[in-house]
Amino acid sequence: MQPDSSEVVWQGKLLAVTVERWGEHEREIVEHPGAVAIVAVDTEGEMAFVRQVREATRGRLLEIPAGTREPGEEPLATAKRELHEECGLTGGTWSELGAFWTTPGFSREYMHVFLAEGVERGEAAPEADEELEIVRYPAAGVAALIPEIEDAKTLAGLLLYLTSRATTPGK
Repeated sequence: MQPDSSEVVWQGKLLAVTVERWGEHEREIVEHPGAVAIVAVDTEGEMAFVRQVREATRGRLLEIPAGTREPGEEPLATAKRELHEECGLTGGTWSELGAFWTTPGFSREYMHVFLAEGVERGEAAPEADEELEIVRYPAAGVAALIPEIEDAKTLAGLLLYLTSRATTPGK
């Protein structure tokens, strides 16, 4: 599918806004380079979360580690970089749990969700503008956290994780 016309009306450092015409209708689309999220379970069986300020929500949210892809960066490379930066976790066994459009009504952000199992703890190295609190929770009981989660990627990541555990014998 292609629009009748398309024009970038605003360009920021990370995002852009495109106005597209589809017949009689105009749509404002947020252009995004793509992102990753990671369900990380360390060698002690604990899942890593970050609690961080999200200015748009006027609060602090509990989330799985995540980040934006750099130009030309493969999703797995982004995931490994972000997990190390935000939580200090490295190594382990990696697999992709799924991928999805985060908010297809107005954004082209496409997110890949990875599972990192058996990762080793180390020192986090967050970006200068990130104020993160690392929160660890036993992976075996993570379903109990779902009612408290307000972040969509975290809900999706946890549900993909729990579904993968339910359909994998011996997990």
